[in-house]
Amino acid sequence: MDFCIIIPAHNEEACLERCLKSFVEQTILPRKIVVVNDGSADGTQAIIDYFSENYSFIEGIYKQSEKMHSPGAKVVNAFYEGLETLDGDFDLIGKFDADLILPPNYFEKVLQLFSSDARIGVAGGNLYIEKDEHWEYENISKKTKVRGPIKLYRKECLEDIGGLKKSIGWDTVDELLAQYHGWKIQTDSSLHVKHLKPTGKVYTQAARYKQGEAFYKMRYGFLLTLIASSKLALKKRSFAYFLNCLKGYRKAKSQNLEYIVSVEEGEFIRNLRWRNIKTKIGLA
Repeated sequence: MDFCIIIPAHNEEACLERCLKSFVEQTILPRKIVVVNDGSADGTQAIIDYFSENYSFIEGIYKQSEKMHSPGAKVVNAFYEGLETLDGDFDLIGKFDADLILPPNYFEKVLQLFSSDARIGVAGGNLYIEKDEHWEYENISKKTKVRGPIKLYRKECLEDIGGLKKSIGWDTVDELLAQYHGWKIQTDSSLHVKHLKPTGKVYTQAARYKQGEAFYKMRYGFLLTLIASSKLALKKRSFAYFLNCLKGYRKAKSQNLEYIVSVEEGEFIRNLRWRNIKTKIGLA
């Protein structure tokens, strides 16, 4: 299967060399890797230049954008900048972060997943972060979810969901919409990807309400937002996170922000979430 990878990179001098080294050492290589330098002010470009000069399948492009990191639109805009450089002649397309170290057989194993079932639309491994000199699962979602830093999509699936949403919540709503269109999500939990910067580490204070905003934009409704916020806050061990989620939801609602799913898609998402909750507590 032909596959291409897009890596948005903003001020990733500390991680990018190790990241790209793990990509070029894969047992199966992508046809193309596009590294999008998203307005970096450090040595990111020099690393991109080195790898693009030494590996013919790596290309670097520069995108001038805001320097502040904001979850959602910034990274998706950079993804689309990279996508525009491709000819569309691929089976799978990946959006990967620049602060990862992949195991050498990562793409080999993920391609096996896609080949095993034509209805698998999104696939990947799991993210691990370093704590006390050992690597442990980054426990902010189930191992059955393919996290935003390591997304690999079947081309037809990405087309069905209308591409990635330029909004906070893009890496949750994509899998929900994939299921709406009849696609499956699959992870290989044996694939441990080292995540060098834990999720949210570089988010600004202004981003603290963004998760609640995402719940609103996905049409969760208040009760589901309350439950989802509670679960995330427990995993993060932060009551402030819970309050910020609710404030973000209320703020988005008061501003009447645009939804990122249709009424029908929102109904499907709520029904799916409630079904999963009822299954978990033994009511289904």
